[in-house]
Amino acid sequence: MGAAGRSTDGTAGERRQLMNVAYRLLGSLAESEDAVQEAYARWYALPRSRRDEIASPGAWLTTVTGRICLDVLGSARARRERYVGAWLPDPLPDHAEWNHGHGTDLADQMVLDESVTMAFLVVLESTTPAERVAFVLHDVFRYPFAEIADILGRTPAACKQLAASARRRVRGARAPVTAAGQAAVVRHVKEAWEAKDIAALVDLLDPAAVMTADGGGMVGAVLRPIESGARIAQYMVAIADKAPGLELLERSVNGVPGLVAQRAGAVMTVASFEVTDGRVTRIWAVRNPEKLRPWMRAG
Repeated sequence: MGAAGRSTDGTAGERRQLMNVAYRLLGSLAESEDAVQEAYARWYALPRSRRDEIASPGAWLTTVTGRICLDVLGSARARRERYVGAWLPDPLPDHAEWNHGHGTDLADQMVLDESVTMAFLVVLESTTPAERVAFVLHDVFRYPFAEIADILGRTPAACKQLAASARRRVRGARAPVTAAGQAAVVRHVKEAWEAKDIAALVDLLDPAAVMTADGGGMVGAVLRPIESGARIAQYMVAIADKAPGLELLERSVNGVPGLVAQRAGAVMTVASFEVTDGRVTRIWAVRNPEKLRPWMRAG
């Protein structure tokens, strides 16, 4: 365990909050962990006298983590352009569904709310790094613009405008149905998928539905989004035909009802859904094994 785990100055308790901030900014558990570790490294690199002068170590760590995440976001776009196929945020399991809430993985530190749904995080990917930082810190974590200005190196007024711009983009990304309503639709999708019933799947999918898969070039996955409910239904049945013994489990994905596909006990795919008016409008299927590590440990 790093310095954060050995802290005697009260900063160790900030780790959970910092991980929640970093994941919402980056969408990657590994990058979030690196950012938080770097923030702690910078804290412990300060002379003890300087640390004693800082009235709020948590605020200092948040500011530094925000700056690190801003730098990471700036370079992430170039890396994701080289990524094989579509890049999706890391899916988060709800450990209470797997091991009665006793998980110790990084994902177990996440607060699962509407600000970590796949729909929300995917839309955040369309914002600029500065917009994302301003919006997440202000609208999700209620940090004042004066503090955000210190992170972004801009005026509070400019940060307010950045947050407003991001807010306009994400306004429609919050789940429009209740968890129970989404769970019912996802359950029907699972049943139709297991039955290889194309007609039933088409009925459950919006005609303009879009399915995006993330294999990272490490496993088989469509490289471009599949558009239209009919084509998605055909693709899902084709997958079922090619993967005998595939088991579908109803599980929370980023705090929202989703599906986990297992084969011989190993998690192969984690699927998130967006449901509107009783029909699936978006499916995000994460198959990259590196992004599924928390699920393999949880399961």
